[in-house]
Amino acid sequence: MESIVLKHGMIYDGTGERPFYGDVWIAGDRIKKVGECLDAEEVSRVIELNGLAVTPGFIDMHRHCDKSPLEVLKRQRTDDKDLQQNAGNDYGTVLLRQGITTVVTGHCGISMYPLPKNQEILRQMWDYYAPVLGKLEPFSSVTSYAKYRQQLCSCRLPVNTGAVLGMGAVRIAVKGFSPEPLTGEERKQCQEIVSEALKQGALGVSIGLMYLPECYGTAKELGEILQPLKHHHGIVTAHIRGEGDSLVKSVEEVIEIGRLAGCRVEISHFKSCGVKNWNREIYHAIERIEEARREGMNISCDFYPYDCGSTTLMSMIPPAFTAGDIPRALQQLSTKEGQEMLREMLKLSYSDWDNYAISLGWDKVILSSAECSENQEKIGKSVAEIAKEFGYYDEVEAVSHILTSEHGTAAAIIQSMYPSDIDAVARLPYASLISDAIYAETDRPHPRMYGAFPRMIADFVKKRKVLSLEEAIKKMTSLPASRMGIVDRGRIWEGYFADINVFDPDKFQDRATYTQPVQYAENLAYCFVNGRLAVREDQVVDDGSGAVI
Repeated sequence: MESIVLKHGMIYDGTGERPFYGDVWIAGDRIKKVGECLDAEEVSRVIELNGLAVTPGFIDMHRHCDKSPLEVLKRQRTDDKDLQQNAGNDYGTVLLRQGITTVVTGHCGISMYPLPKNQEILRQMWDYYAPVLGKLEPFSSVTSYAKYRQQLCSCRLPVNTGAVLGMGAVRIAVKGFSPEPLTGEERKQCQEIVSEALKQGALGVSIGLMYLPECYGTAKELGEILQPLKHHHGIVTAHIRGEGDSLVKSVEEVIEIGRLAGCRVEISHFKSCGVKNWNREIYHAIERIEEARREGMNISCDFYPYDCGSTTLMSMIPPAFTAGDIPRALQQLSTKEGQEMLREMLKLSYSDWDNYAISLGWDKVILSSAECSENQEKIGKSVAEIAKEFGYYDEVEAVSHILTSEHGTAAAIIQSMYPSDIDAVARLPYASLISDAIYAETDRPHPRMYGAFPRMIADFVKKRKVLSLEEAIKKMTSLPASRMGIVDRGRIWEGYFADINVFDPDKFQDRATYTQPVQYAENLAYCFVNGRLAVREDQVVDDGSGAVI
């Protein structure tokens, strides 16, 4: 068992308390001792830090890398030696170069499992989820949380990995994309799937009320289905129904779901979208959250440190147009009549759906992922630019053509937020940092995939001084650990797992931008995962030290 002392570091223990100067003794996969002038006689190695910051490994409690570890495993098992040699290097490197040592997948109601038995519905599910999770067809053997966990245990994991169960996938497995309410028997089936996953180790359940088919559900329905969370001390993470005009109403809805289910609630990527809502609605929504907290509800939120979001281009189409039948909706979009119907529907505001065509405008919706050769030149351009440059009648015709040619699988970056609103959320003592990185098949991802965590330090702490470093570290370590029920991680405490980062806070920073997103973070001196050195001076030296949590 290797024993290492990190000597003379400035220790930020993850609790938000002031840092202190001292040493950290790592023995095997745990922290043996924290203090000053630790006896080094029994250790095999001493690393002199000269005052560098020592922090817990960062925990990304909301990342859509569900299939990535399994993709690595599949490549490693191939006969292609080149694939074997390169398998998984980038997936692990992206995480470890940021100091991320733990991730949680399965958010926004979207997970790889369970799978519907109807093959046509299964194909629709894979296409609908592709802009978030990437291509899922090669992983059709993953039909339940138990099988997902089993396959994770077979993987060489670069970081610790846990998962929540996507309620959208549960509903698709039971009822497809139907807009009809769940029957009593169907609610029971959903609840049984949830209960089984929690028994097998799922950390909670995610809901995505913005997405099909969950947008057809109700608080009462979900409050009943999610009852097992209370008994298993699980959490519901919520992509709320609307983040624009209906933000406050949507926050009230998930508060009601939490009350009915009797469980903890996490509002995912909490933000206010739409120009007219900026610098206003986020404060009303915060009031609702804090009122619920004063009443004893265990509710928190998280955010990512960017003013642009990323989602499916299909989410720009009103649920009333889709009506639970994606193939039919895409067929309609291929016709002049269908496009005219969409054009008229996008002139309206909806109480239960964010119409970004009105609240933001097509100039703020940027195509970020597409597979067809005819659409490659459009990537990186706004829908308004695409309509003008490629000779479409208008933005509706442009979006319709992209979606039909891509079978609904295109993704977009949405310029939707106001910086001071993001800062207001960041300052909340109960707000954790996330990346919300999506894994569409693209070489132009949102920069949050490569840079969210060092950006928190470089921008929010060092450049703009929105937070102190100890506050920021807490939001990336102990706070997300406690929210997700992850034990013995997120703190530099004796007995905790030795997930540890070492860096100079003045130099550690992100490099990824919207125009050049595929750039690794820089100046991470050391990163340990379960006591094993994973990164040394920006070089990944071990991408297989992670565990299933």
